[in-house]
Amino acid sequence: MTTYILRRLALSAPVLVGITLVIFCAIRLLPGDPAIVMAGDLASGEYVDQLRHSMGLDKPVWIQYAIYLGNVAHGNLGRSTKSLRPVLAEIRDRYPYTIQLTVAGMLVAAVLGISTGAVSAARRDSVFDYGSMVVALFGVSVPIFWLGLILILLFSVNLRLLPAGGSGSLAHLVLPALTLGASAAGILARMTRESLLEVLGSDFVRTARAKGLRDTTVLLRHALPTAFVPVLTTLGLQFGSLLGGAVITESVFGWPGMGRLIVDAIAARDYPLVQGALMVFATSFALINVAVDVLYVLIDPRIRLP
Repeated sequence: MTTYILRRLALSAPVLVGITLVIFCAIRLLPGDPAIVMAGDLASGEYVDQLRHSMGLDKPVWIQYAIYLGNVAHGNLGRSTKSLRPVLAEIRDRYPYTIQLTVAGMLVAAVLGISTGAVSAARRDSVFDYGSMVVALFGVSVPIFWLGLILILLFSVNLRLLPAGGSGSLAHLVLPALTLGASAAGILARMTRESLLEVLGSDFVRTARAKGLRDTTVLLRHALPTAFVPVLTTLGLQFGSLLGGAVITESVFGWPGMGRLIVDAIAARDYPLVQGALMVFATSFALINVAVDVLYVLIDPRIRLP
């Protein structure tokens, strides 16, 4: 298992290098000059040139990328041009909030999605089945920012039950987690239903029922574990998607995470901070994929290590 994990991590390294190239080029395509933004509109041309030289922006792009890649390899993501703090320090202050929100949203999605999909598969073609799939389709289709505003209007403005934004308590986390997990819950519900329906028609399920086992036992102990592999894949992909979706959710609810940090950095043309934040997201997604591959082997005995 250790060899397999190390091999998967090694295969992720070229992907991360390619991601650094894409991020570096995409940031350079943004309009505006970070040296001018940092110096101010009233700064002289000489001062702007000095800033551009100190930031390495006067060098050819390929040299800038080589310097950036070397710094990343040594764990140096640069220094924010806006706050003048190390990028790692900025990320260290905000990343725990984003992980907290993402995990909460993933729990909401997993509990609602998997349970709803399982019940829908067990009661196929029932009123609950059709109704839950319609609600799941609504959850997948509705924009995150619109759902967040509706929840604020309902639970914060009208009912005054939950805070509309900020952080500091569990109550502040409820609405952002519901908003973030709604779309993933709909996807998980539909995936769980389809996977379970396929497994429920298998020979081993019919054999279990012929032995006189209860439907609940057949569903939970035999069918659901077998049908969980594609659901696990969806869980891993949705976890990465929730990390990206947290950018919008954090902006709507004023959550002090990476999302607001990236939005502010883009507005300030803070190249090092934007690049560092996106690299952290990409690395997190790569590690999630490795973890999902390892869970495949642990959950499904039919999968063998290469």
